[in-house]
Amino acid sequence: MSQEEKFDCIIVGAGPAGLSAAATLAKAGVEAAVLERGEYPGSKNVMGGILFTTILDKLFPEFWKEAPVERHITHRRFSVLSKDGEAAFDFKTTAFNEPPYNHTWSVLRAKFDRWYAEQVEGLGAMLIPGMMVSELLIENGKVVGVKTEPGGDELRCDVVISAEGANSFLAEQAGLRKPHDPAHMAVAVKEVIGLTQKTIEDRFHLNDSEGCAYEIFGEAVRGTFGSGFLYTNKDSISIGIGATIHDMRRHQLNPNDVLESFKKHPAIAPLVRGGETLEYAAHMIPEGGFKHLPKLTMDGLILTGDAAGLVNASHYHEGSNLAMASGVLAAETVIAAKEKGDFSDAVLSSYRAKMEESFVIKDLRKFQNFAQYINDNPHLLRDYPEVIIGLLKDYFTISEKPKAQVEKEVFAKFKHEIGWLNMVKDSYRLWRALK
Repeated sequence: MSQEEKFDCIIVGAGPAGLSAAATLAKAGVEAAVLERGEYPGSKNVMGGILFTTILDKLFPEFWKEAPVERHITHRRFSVLSKDGEAAFDFKTTAFNEPPYNHTWSVLRAKFDRWYAEQVEGLGAMLIPGMMVSELLIENGKVVGVKTEPGGDELRCDVVISAEGANSFLAEQAGLRKPHDPAHMAVAVKEVIGLTQKTIEDRFHLNDSEGCAYEIFGEAVRGTFGSGFLYTNKDSISIGIGATIHDMRRHQLNPNDVLESFKKHPAIAPLVRGGETLEYAAHMIPEGGFKHLPKLTMDGLILTGDAAGLVNASHYHEGSNLAMASGVLAAETVIAAKEKGDFSDAVLSSYRAKMEESFVIKDLRKFQNFAQYINDNPHLLRDYPEVIIGLLKDYFTISEKPKAQVEKEVFAKFKHEIGWLNMVKDSYRLWRALK
């Protein structure tokens, strides 16, 4: 590649956002190069294991017939752990066994991203693996390309789409965002544990390609602002924990130790029993939400995906679909700018307007107060699980006490440890935070 070669668009990062942008550009005949620092797409990309595919299905209809997806999710479970117990809300429906399978799949990113990149290359986009972008080239306040390592080559273009992930060094260099605040960044650690397909289907009560997704709070992460997760693959499970860096530091917790403790919990240990650890990974997740979104554009630059902080950190835990949507909308913005021959911020800022009209910003705005509310009320995840599970244990303990006496004691204990007024206040405030 010559140092003088110029592209219409350079995309930094071959994750869901970057590849979705590249696919959209390639379909429109816009020359795009995707620079990926990993040996191949997916080698550096880590997530819990659930891919939401409303956008992907538009780009590649019925992709699941060819893509290396693991299982479609028919079973969702939300639970809280105390030190020795669990209380859960469980939901399962065979309605999600029909195409498009509720657009929810477990995946192994190393396999899936590689396949996705191959489809995008087939459309005409150029993928360049093993190339790290060290900095943006900025001239007269406009991004005109990138500098790469190894070699220090300067690659020029009309516009750069940053899909570099949570660290987003380029966004910081460009002045679009400040250094990360630990209170708004989560650290997640994950293991992929091998089990036979039969073991998984028997243990989790699944048929054929059905899968389940568990989101687990409370003692799963020692009562910090975060959660544990477990997702079933074909012949493995993805299990991990994530919590804000601020909370981990405040409680002097090591994420690796928290994960090991989580796996040994009485509610979790039977699910991973007999498995072999195949993979271990750690990564950061931006959880600042709507109130902490950076400026998304400048002359010659657009931010997408995690680089733009596009993660719904509510109970939905969505990121991949927001990333793909932002990639598509960024590409559409570039296509319009190319038609005008103008890649200034004045033109590229229409990307923000497109995002505002989409589910991406609408969902982030809806949950904009959720993370702050949980941060300001740590007792919700620290105290409530222990008290509530303790009360349930008392209520269901069989003894010779009359049931009326049991109920009276349980209500009295609840009133003493939490209180009806406190619960009503907390419930109302939580409801307000989710509006």
